[in-house]
Amino acid sequence: MAKKIYPPSLKISARSLRGSGLSFKEIAMKLNIAKSTARAWTTDVILSPQQKEHLYTKAIIALSKSPNNSRERRRREIEAILKSAKKELDLPISLTAFKLLGAMLYWAEGDKTKNFAITNSDPLLIKFMVDWFIKIFKIRPDKLTAHLNIYSQQNDSEIKKFWSELTGIPLSNFGKTFIKPANKNFKRNTLYYGTIKVRVLKGSDARERVFGWIKIFLENLSIETGTIQTRWNKLKIDRNFSK
Repeated sequence: MAKKIYPPSLKISARSLRGSGLSFKEIAMKLNIAKSTARAWTTDVILSPQQKEHLYTKAIIALSKSPNNSRERRRREIEAILKSAKKELDLPISLTAFKLLGAMLYWAEGDKTKNFAITNSDPLLIKFMVDWFIKIFKIRPDKLTAHLNIYSQQNDSEIKKFWSELTGIPLSNFGKTFIKPANKNFKRNTLYYGTIKVRVLKGSDARERVFGWIKIFLENLSIETGTIQTRWNKLKIDRNFSK
């Protein structure tokens, strides 16, 4: 293949552009030549420290926007994981699975000794649990009460309205809000709507049913709940005597 011949004026233009601080890629695009040619013609052109810094900054910005940068690569990896995860579940989920999902969430976030109530700040979790109360225990939203825990910088009325619309719990069922004093630890996330406690009225029997399900589930996995509870009670007793 014959070597391509360029007019001398093109090389002069390339060196002039390089001297003005353009990158090899920019020169190649302006003169319609290969990047390797632009580099060969201008590699000995001396740039000022300011020009070098400018080119370096542009290169870093371009790299950050590249589809091969770590953030973009991780986004694609997560998309692939989520796509694969969808194939790992049998949908729609069974009533038993739905019952146990709520039971496990209640085990983690719910009241253990007094009320049938759950406290959290995640709107999706709270929405799921309210739907769970409705579908599993046939409890209407107007039979639920709610209390908020927010910061003084937040608007109590607006946040109550948000949770009411999300859960279906009437505003009249919201009790007095606990307001934390202003401090630097305030969560400034615009999606943060404080913490809500949702309680089922007269729900003690339902709570005991939930813990019965959990106990049966653990025993099915051969986890000795009685032994664990006995050890835990003994630990609490030992602590009390050691005070």
